[in-house]
Formats: sequence, C-alpha cells, structure tokens
Amino acid sequence: MPAMCWRSKMIGSLRKKFISISIISIFLVFSGIFFFLLVFTRIQTNRSLDVIADTIASNDGVFPEFDPAQRHPPIRLPYSDVITEETQFSTRFFSVLLDDQQQITDINVDSVSTITEQDVEEFTEQALRKAGERGWISDYRYKVMDTEDGTIVVFVNGVVYQNMANRLLFTALLVLLGSAALILILTVVVSKWAVRPVAESYEKQRQFITDANHELKTPLTLILSNLDIIEAEIGQNEWLDDIRSEGERMGLLINQLVTLSRMDESTDSLTRADFNLSSAIADTVSEFQNLAEERHHDLTSSIPPSIHYYGDEALIRRLTAILLDNAIKYCDLDGSIQLSLTVRRYPILTIENTYKDVDHLELNRLFDRFYRADKARTFSGSFGIGLSIAQSIVKSHKGNLSAYKKSGTIGFRVELK
Repeated sequence: MPAMCWRSKMIGSLRKKFISISIISIFLVFSGIFFFLLVFTRIQTNRSLDVIADTIASNDGVFPEFDPAQRHPPIRLPYSDVITEETQFSTRFFSVLLDDQQQITDINVDSVSTITEQDVEEFTEQALRKAGERGWISDYRYKVMDTEDGTIVVFVNGVVYQNMANRLLFTALLVLLGSAALILILTVVVSKWAVRPVAESYEKQRQFITDANHELKTPLTLILSNLDIIEAEIGQNEWLDDIRSEGERMGLLINQLVTLSRMDESTDSLTRADFNLSSAIADTVSEFQNLAEERHHDLTSSIPPSIHYYGDEALIRRLTAILLDNAIKYCDLDGSIQLSLTVRRYPILTIENTYKDVDHLELNRLFDRFYRADKARTFSGSFGIGLSIAQSIVKSHKGNLSAYKKSGTIGFRVELK
C-alpha cells in the first residue's frame, strides 16, 4: 500500500508539473499571437486612415471625385486600394486650411455634424503643436501637410475603423481562448500517459535501492560478524582493520541510500512538532567542535537563543550535521567555518567555510547524487550523497537550500518555512 500511495503521489506531482508547463507555454504562445494581431490591426487601421487623409490633403481638403471609367480617384496614391467609390460617403472628416502665418483661412466640415468651430480650432492647435505630421487627437487621425499657400490639416474620424479592429481582436481572442481551453483539456487527458514512463523509472530506481539494501545488508552483516570471530582468534592487524573500515563504509552507504529513498517517497512520515531550533543547532555544533579541531579548523557560530520552529527535529539536526560535516571535509587547512542562524520571515541557517579552489566549483551540481566537488580528496565515509539528503530534508519542510560562493569561501543557505 505505501508503494502504491507513493506511486500515485509521484504521478500526481508529475502531472501537475506537466500541466503547469503546458499552461504557461500555451499562455506565452497565444499571448504572442494576440499581441501580434493587436499590433497588426493597429498598424492597418492607421495605414487605412492615413491613405484617406493623404488623399483628402492632396485634393485641397475635399474628397476627389471618382472617374466612372477608371473606377478610381484621379489622384493615385500608395495603398489606394483602401479607397473605393463608397469611401467618401462612409468617411467622417473635416479639413482646415491655414496661411503662412498659421491663421485659419477655410474650414470644411461638410462631412461631420458634431464638430463646432471651436472644436476645429482646438484640434488644429493641438495638431500643429505636436511633433510629426501624423497622429491621433481624440477619435481623429490627423495629417498635416505644407502647401504652396500655407498648411492644410485633415482630420479623419477613426471610430468605424477602430470598432472593426476591436471586433476582429475580440473574435480572435474568443478563438484563441477556445483553442487554449481545448488544448488544455487534451493536455490534462494526455498527461497521465505522458508522465507514466517517468514515474515508472522513479519507482524502478526506488525498488532497486530497496532490493539492494536487503541483498547487501545480509552478506555485509555476515562479513563483519566473521571478522569479529577472526579478530578474537588471531587478534587485530592492519588488514583486518582495513576490512572492518571498508565494511563500515559500505554499511554507511547503504543506510544513506535507504534514507534518500525514503525521503523521496513522502513527507507524511515527518514527525512535526514545535521545538527549540537554537538549542538543536547549538548541540549539533558542539558535537562537531572536536572534529573541527582535529582537522585544524576554526569553527564559530552565531545562534540567537530561543528561536523555535515547527518541523521534524531529528531531521533538522541531521541536516545541520550534514552541512557541518561537509564544511569540515572541504575546508582549507587552518581554515575557518562560520555558522549563523537568523530570522526574517523564516529561520535562515547559513554555513560558510574557506575553500581556496572555490572558483572551480560547479554549484549547480553540488546537490547531485554521488557528485564530489574535489575528487582528489577521499575522506572516509564521503560518497557524495550527503548534500542530496540535505536537499531532500529541506524540501520535505517546504524550504529552500542553495549554495553560493565568493572570494575564497563557499556557503550554504537554508530557508526553513
């Protein structure tokens, strides 16, 4: 039952990630499409209104008469496909003629009914103040053109074109939303099959570790037991000591693999309770003081009293021990190790140690299983699993563990949430 429960949670977690990534991807793609349509329709709207304004401005502020034989205005302009015989009847515009002194000499408001003379003057003044010969004032697209006698300003009402563009965008938005919903439904349906191979791979890995634990522990126990018998008969020697040392290392590796497998399975087994985090970390630091002194390291700590935390005390102690053990193993000779505990929104534990080869570290790989930063160092009991276990402990508490480096120093930062 626990295995089935673990598999269900694994598949559920992978499906959520798969669906989340799909939703984000769909949102980004469709947002890009909608943004393109938005820009394109705005450009097309401006282009259409500019063609009309250019045509009117080139014809002294009035619409040119169509030539029935040629079916187009006598004035040919770029993009004149925008203008048809009906354009002059469907376009609301007004034009203003000005002399060299920028004084209004003539106004044509025959195609609009809601524009007063005062409005014309205000619109014209704004158009002349603005930089550039084209732009928008309220719902009107304007064109300023210099002539031999002065200046002509044409204002074309763009409400109809804007409404058409908005309807097009609204229709496109509905289509995109419908397509996104359909794709999302298909993603949810397909996700179960899509993540199954990954879930099965995780389960096989977990099962392998469990089986290896059972298969290796029994012969290892027999080896160590027989070793005790041999030592009782012939006494200790360096070869038997080497066998015992390697056997104990193998036992430690097996236990660490089992711990890692159990941490990956579930967080339900955590024994959460409120405990004194300051005392737990201080006790762990005390346990490592002698080891640090043996390695000629200066271990110091800054731990405010009475900081409490709701979590698994045993695992937090183990987390601290793993990080301190790692700092001691990878600290320079006669180097220093500093541990500090602070509280912001959450308790934050940081551990730093001096390390001269810090520039060669691959921080993104430090938490990979069986990865050792310095392969030249072969410390007893070091398999490259400790930081992976630390990462799993922090994740089980919904926290965050990260590594950082600075000049001659490597550090680990734990946020306990």
